[in-house]
Amino acid sequence: MARTGKVTVVGAGFYGSTTAQRLAEYDIFDEVVLTDIVDGKPEGLALDMNQSRPIQGFETRVTGQTTGPAGEGYEAIAGSGVVVITAGLPRKPGMSRMDLIGVNAKIVRNVAEQVVKHAPDAVLIVVSNPLDEMTALAAKVSGFPPHRVIGQAGMLDTARFSYFVAERLGVPVASVRTLTLGSHGDTMVPVPSACTVGGKPLADLLSGADVEALVERTRAGGAEIVALLKTGSAYYAPSAAAAWMARAVAQDSGAVLPVCAWVDGQYGISGVYLGVEAEIGAAGVRAVVERDLTEAELGALREAADAVRAKQADVASL
Repeated sequence: MARTGKVTVVGAGFYGSTTAQRLAEYDIFDEVVLTDIVDGKPEGLALDMNQSRPIQGFETRVTGQTTGPAGEGYEAIAGSGVVVITAGLPRKPGMSRMDLIGVNAKIVRNVAEQVVKHAPDAVLIVVSNPLDEMTALAAKVSGFPPHRVIGQAGMLDTARFSYFVAERLGVPVASVRTLTLGSHGDTMVPVPSACTVGGKPLADLLSGADVEALVERTRAGGAEIVALLKTGSAYYAPSAAAAWMARAVAQDSGAVLPVCAWVDGQYGISGVYLGVEAEIGAAGVRAVVERDLTEAELGALREAADAVRAKQADVASL
């Protein structure tokens, strides 16, 4: 198998380290770099991951690097084609994603500045919360073209929705197709018109009330896990989504994925990072893909855009 390129994951918490492990196990990269501000943590995790290579059968090298407050250590990310930003505080029970905004804005700003210095050609994939706002902030601070800054949200929310539908109906997850757009939060927009099970419309299999209950559980999907864990937040499903996005970029796949992307005219919406479907390639977003939405779905998406746009404007000054 041909391996090429370098990908960096910033933040070696559960989310970041699991993302790095998934990327390494794809065995498509020459190197995966994992960084963190906790002295020795990324080096230790990298050593552990490398020792799994003979068992899992991958040759991608994992490099750990401790970084300092003034950017020490970030030279390790030089040449990265993709940088996944997971750094930031996770939620605790009772917290919303927006409760993290002040602290995580400072962290994301610092990371984006270091990426500009050391990996100026990278595609940025942002997963820090609040997702939509942190994606917009990373784009502003980096000065990268909008298509090279993407947020991970829709893939995770859509996966949660699909899982809940599959469990409710007792069918394989592979037979379920769902879609969520809008924000990663209260203004998440499910798209029932795009949801099928075994090729049949979801509306033919579940009542409107049942679908709405699944939608509400999807909106609260992260909070449900946080409440059960009591310390920390979800990372298995989120890391799978982030790693899949990074792979789509690295392989220039052209896959159409639900992500947080810059919207400028599509759906009659402009000037905002928002959850939409986008074709992903080596330069990030090749194009935002519009689909036919019902009047109610389109109205909800535009309302989500208005809500998110106002919050993103506030974050720009943090």
